[in-house]
Amino acid sequence: MLRQALSLIDDRLPPGWSLEIREQAVIGDRRVDAVVELGAADDSRGTLIVDAKRRITARDLPGMLDRLQPSVNELGASAVPMVVARYLGASIRTSLEERGICYADATGNLRVVLERPPLYLRDTGTDRDPWRGPGRPRETLRGAPAARVVRALVDFAPPLTVPEVVRRSGASTGATYRVIEFLEAEGVVDRERRGPVTAVAWRRLLERWSADYAFQRDNSVGAYLQPRGLPTVLDALRESRELRYAVTGSLAAERLAAYAPPRLAMIYVDDLDQAAEQLGLRAVDSGANVLLAATDYDVVFERCTQADRLTVAAPSQVAVDLLTGPGRSASEAEALLDWMEANERAWRQ
Repeated sequence: MLRQALSLIDDRLPPGWSLEIREQAVIGDRRVDAVVELGAADDSRGTLIVDAKRRITARDLPGMLDRLQPSVNELGASAVPMVVARYLGASIRTSLEERGICYADATGNLRVVLERPPLYLRDTGTDRDPWRGPGRPRETLRGAPAARVVRALVDFAPPLTVPEVVRRSGASTGATYRVIEFLEAEGVVDRERRGPVTAVAWRRLLERWSADYAFQRDNSVGAYLQPRGLPTVLDALRESRELRYAVTGSLAAERLAAYAPPRLAMIYVDDLDQAAEQLGLRAVDSGANVLLAATDYDVVFERCTQADRLTVAAPSQVAVDLLTGPGRSASEAEALLDWMEANERAWRQ
């Protein structure tokens, strides 16, 4: 595994560079898994101090860096730490980059950055662990139970015991444990061993959830036109007495973080035909200004707020819908997430 991962570096070095690997090397009174010497064409040299592990979780990172740092310090400014594993998930790779640690895995994910001599190598492998065995938690946040747990972890500030997450999310105990264990491995949740969740990187969690949940993919979505524009749609929602709905997307986000005048309404409902009739909408193949979504994800209706006589989805739901929405939705999502970071007490319970 170590040799396969390090061969990625050798294959991608610029012309005139060289690579030497010393496995089980001793630096001072410490043994490290490998020392990689990189020689530039001008004879300047850099060093990677490597810690290898078959599987790495977020909880492993502080200990790995503690093991590597003394050896890095001993060799001086030309040495940098590096970790190698069979597979490194996207969140782990992000954490390593934030800590300034180089990495490589056996699937082809690679990042090596040296200041002296200057070198930048980066490549991508897979985003799923090809060696995940049966019985291991699924490496996905797809499905309604996962959505419930994610929303609870974002909407409620820690500390949260697992029974509290179960109660607040409405998910089963088993599903809650599986999701939390997966998020621990992804590095977006910290939990005391057999204890409560103590920290949630909620922005990264929403971004990770958006890889597995999408407004248009995971719901039954119909495209409609209201010729008189979005104000008419909102007026019809205000007058509706029997329709269960939740406004999401641009119309919901502009009340918190205005980005640009909304051009598309995104609304969760129970029944597309009923909602379209009550709102006076016409189904179209193109030129829609309203998307209605009938959903099996009942959590979208939870923790809604009332604003200007409208029922608006929770900011966490609006953010993930924008992250996966059409057009300029991704930019609107970033503006909303920035507002949420600056005003956490205003929306997080």
